[in-house]
Amino acid sequence: MTLSAPLGRGSDLHDDYGRKPVLDSKVLFEGMIFDVRRDTVDLGEGGGVVERDYIEHPGAVVIVALRPVDGVDHVMMIRQYRHAAGAHLWELPAGILDVDDEPPWQAAARELAEEVDLRAGRWDVLADSFASPGAFPEAVRVFLARDLSDVPDGTGHERTGEEADLRPLWVPLDEAVGAVLAGEVHNSAAVIGVLAAATSRSLGWETLRPHDAPWPAHPSQRA
Repeated sequence: MTLSAPLGRGSDLHDDYGRKPVLDSKVLFEGMIFDVRRDTVDLGEGGGVVERDYIEHPGAVVIVALRPVDGVDHVMMIRQYRHAAGAHLWELPAGILDVDDEPPWQAAARELAEEVDLRAGRWDVLADSFASPGAFPEAVRVFLARDLSDVPDGTGHERTGEEADLRPLWVPLDEAVGAVLAGEVHNSAAVIGVLAAATSRSLGWETLRPHDAPWPAHPSQRA
């Protein structure tokens, strides 16, 4: 029967935001960064009343920092230890939205400076995503940062914890795409950012959105 489903267009693909009625809600676990919540949800006729556990997270920003080297676009990749994954992963500079009332693009600028001592003269939105909407609906916004320069001397961020041995590396964007498609890069935000940047570039950057574009996927920005 699925083969007989209606044919659609790209313009049909837009997410609709709005929760089903929540009959009861309680926090099962309070953590340093995220909480675990259990909701009793009325899915309506056919779906019935169900219980769903999910992780509440403040959201995150990710940065595709791009600069030309000898006429070839290079992206800043970082190697960082992730204990939950039990691995050193190649990622993009990123961070959580943990400063009250800080606009997402300014959070991205702060994280870019803190993680790799860079600042950007131009910011655009590349893509938005949920980390894992079934249980971990972390809203993630991926920015494109260009016109890069080093932060002024003496203003670098002191990195601690997992960031203390963070390894930065400029990689040709096309080769980063190849690493993603070869299954060598597993961080989901890095996969999205690298592929989105390469695709947008192939379209003459026409898909880019303003740095302060609406972000309805993030709960704090829904009407």
